[in-house]
Amino acid sequence: MLAGPRDFVESRYVMASGKRILLVDDDAHLRAALTEQLAEDFVPVEAATAAEGRALALSETFDAILLDVGLPDQDGRALCGALRGAGIACPILMLTGATEEHDMISGLDAGASDYVTKPFRIGELMARLRAQLRQHAAAEDAEYAIGAFRFQPARKRLVATTTGARIRLTDKETAILRHLHRAVGQVVPRDALLGAIWGYNSEVNTHTLETHIYRLRQKIEADAANATLLVTAPGGYRLVR
Repeated sequence: MLAGPRDFVESRYVMASGKRILLVDDDAHLRAALTEQLAEDFVPVEAATAAEGRALALSETFDAILLDVGLPDQDGRALCGALRGAGIACPILMLTGATEEHDMISGLDAGASDYVTKPFRIGELMARLRAQLRQHAAAEDAEYAIGAFRFQPARKRLVATTTGARIRLTDKETAILRHLHRAVGQVVPRDALLGAIWGYNSEVNTHTLETHIYRLRQKIEADAANATLLVTAPGGYRLVR
């Protein structure tokens, strides 16, 4: 079967929607090599110290963290535990030169999702990273920061960060937010959303999508008439980080 126009738009959108990966390592050469590799599929952000990594992790949203154990200002395992204690649930992969079993156990006990021993093959690290991302996306407790809310797609709800109030989402609203979050900061074409969420149903048009977007804004925007989080952009919609 030949791909139609909507197939092309959807595939182009998927290719462009890289996940954000925080890389915390004091080895500049390793950071440069990993950043170059990560940039092929993800959006890498670098930090050279534990303090810098902590500040980035607590102020921005990342899909995964690659964290060196031997940082100059703090043991990476202690930072991992602090991030977990702060509520950061994304996968954290520890990078270490230590090969002793007790080192691995202490890292996992601190909340690490996986433990990769140096020297490692970059291809293996990428495979482990993708595996952790898949597992996290499928987990019941996976959640993502969206504005003043924690988005819990498996539970089809938003939780207000400050009050803990829960907002129920419909299946379609959940799917729209999931797709927009994957491309956060980028414009997702209307045809891409229609194709991904409703399939190629001739009875579904942009008015249907606009109605769902309107209802979502009623739930997540302080002023739905002047959206600042889920904004309309040329050709589609964009979720502001």
